[in-house]
Amino acid sequence: MIPGEKFGSTESRMQTATLALEELLVTAQKQDCLTVGIYESATLLNVDPDNVVLCVLAADDENDVAVQIHFTLLQSFCCDTGINILRVSGVQRLRQLLGGDDPNRNQVESGDLHCMLVTNPKVDHYRLQEVGTYCQESRQLHQWVPELVLQER
Repeated sequence: MIPGEKFGSTESRMQTATLALEELLVTAQKQDCLTVGIYESATLLNVDPDNVVLCVLAADDENDVAVQIHFTLLQSFCCDTGINILRVSGVQRLRQLLGGDDPNRNQVESGDLHCMLVTNPKVDHYRLQEVGTYCQESRQLHQWVPELVLQER
């Protein structure tokens, strides 16, 4: 971070948060702390919101009205309950990370990667803390729902 610069450059913050998010999602999936799918996420938020530490909303198509309505409801609930939220684009990258092309990983077979919830960790606390810090800093910069772009590799 540059001296006198409160949060570091936007680009470096986003790069750090993107890498942390990718590692966090993979780790959470391996440790069975990742809920994938809009319906599954809404169900978990209804039953056990205190166990949720991060909500990731992913869509590459901003014109899908149904997805945007779900996002609005999920964002509202998460804001009311103090759950960190991130919006990401790059659904194909999420599919790569979470093994959507691997038939042995049934959690992403349905293809609904629009919403993912990370539940109370056994997950890597360091990465979760980095993502949480990015969300908090973004809110302080008046970006209430922080956004990240995931790049295919």
